[in-house]
Amino acid sequence: MKTPLISLLFFVTIIITTDAKAIIRFEDATFPELVTSGRPLAMGNAFICKADDASSVFYNPAGLGSVRLTHLHLNNFHLEANKNLIDLSSGGNVSYIGENISKGFSFEGTRQLLIVNRGKMTHVRANAAPNLTTRYISIGYLYSLQKRATIGIKEDALYEFSSRQDHGPFAGVTLALFGGILKLGASGAYVNRKELLAERERETPVEIEDGEYQKGAAWISMVGAKMTLPVALLPTVAVNSHNTFNSEFSQGSDAGRPSKIRQSVDVGLSFTPQLGKFVRLHIEGNFKDANNRFPEVSGTRKAMAGMELDLGRFLFLRAGYGDGFGSGGIGLKSRKLEFDLSTYAVDTTSNEFRGEEDRRFSMTVSAGI
Repeated sequence: MKTPLISLLFFVTIIITTDAKAIIRFEDATFPELVTSGRPLAMGNAFICKADDASSVFYNPAGLGSVRLTHLHLNNFHLEANKNLIDLSSGGNVSYIGENISKGFSFEGTRQLLIVNRGKMTHVRANAAPNLTTRYISIGYLYSLQKRATIGIKEDALYEFSSRQDHGPFAGVTLALFGGILKLGASGAYVNRKELLAERERETPVEIEDGEYQKGAAWISMVGAKMTLPVALLPTVAVNSHNTFNSEFSQGSDAGRPSKIRQSVDVGLSFTPQLGKFVRLHIEGNFKDANNRFPEVSGTRKAMAGMELDLGRFLFLRAGYGDGFGSGGIGLKSRKLEFDLSTYAVDTTSNEFRGEEDRRFSMTVSAGI
């Protein structure tokens, strides 16, 4: 009798531990990009057909064949925070927001915010990807930092927190065939990753030693294709794979290596009707992880849809649906400046559909020559 009882207790412990950590893990099944952009996030992250700017390197490198203008953007920057962190940061006074949101990048600062706001989960992310991009080619350097944390409402709840930091050079190239009807692309990034998933007593100030982080480096490749038929509505089908060659991170610390980026495949279909001389509408649907490398995540969460209304290639209105929740945003674009304000949401449960919404808001600025 003891053996089955011990096995049952062990199994229950695993379930409880997994559920407790699910809220602070990263959404790699539905949002797998190394560097995100406000434009696709506003479109429900349904972007592999539309990809036509520098972010194509991470969403679908075949999209580099649709880049219209050459640009050197030295401060391609993306910042986002979730509604919980914004609410906690304001404290009823707008003047406190800047000071307190910066606490989201500090484990100790976040603990101070959460200790009196238990049951909330904070999220903050910053990307920078300066690049030189022209039609068919892009080179640059990526930096990405994500942090999130929570303290549960139970009497013995711990302070749980996670961090992922990536940096390294990247490049992408596209080959156009049959007059541009078919585009094939490949990109790669030498990713140096530093990752942590931990917990502490909630009343104890947090000090993290560098050796506690899992560290490693790997060449992460993306390969994609898209075919656009030169007929009315410009129907486009696209496919993109993440970590195509199934690379693993090297071990760079005693804490071990970061988890391998799963070799997932996204597929998409889009239509782009011309509504007027200066007005275009793009409608797209994607299915993430079509090869089911994340079987623990519900398939209904992997269906994405989005639209972008292009007004004179200057003003863009966007809306979408991703991970079970709505998204939207507005964008302005000129030769030297791109500015996007977006909102989207993720499901913080481990595998449910529309389990619990985490609403996020982002600003993306890209400027250069």
